[in-house]
Amino acid sequence: MNQTLDKYLCKALDTYDYNLSEAVEAIDYALAYDKENPIALCLMGQVYAHHIKNYELAKEYFQRALAQDMQAIYVYPKYIDVLLWNEDLDEAQKLIDFALTVKGIDKGQLYLKKALLFEYKKEYEIALEHIETAKMNTYNNDYLNDIQLEGGRITNKKEKQMQ
Repeated sequence: MNQTLDKYLCKALDTYDYNLSEAVEAIDYALAYDKENPIALCLMGQVYAHHIKNYELAKEYFQRALAQDMQAIYVYPKYIDVLLWNEDLDEAQKLIDFALTVKGIDKGQLYLKKALLFEYKKEYEIALEHIETAKMNTYNNDYLNDIQLEGGRITNKKEKQMQ
């Protein structure tokens, strides 16, 4: 990889959370060196999703990133989030199912995304089944607590639905 490209990618990753304009500038420079770099494309997708709320453009960046590297495990959860926020539920289902076949991916995180997908569909019983699967596939206590909180919210919705 180009040393200059690496420098801009590191700067973008380092500044993304606290200096968005500097991060976007670094992403632009990185993409100028390699217009199909999956890390830069993913970061730009995040900018469009989280900050600009242009989910269609964010999806394009995530698609380009995965077209370059289907093993880029860091892209899948972010792309799935955008699909859920944009209510592209069938597309999200397909991507989750495919991502679960990618070696080395965080399956606990993906099963939680699957639970959220069914929560969006108001199919709370199925969502809770995926919460349990997510718990069995996580290996981090903090993340396990997050999963349990999500499960509690879904349980509350299920109970209200039954009333």
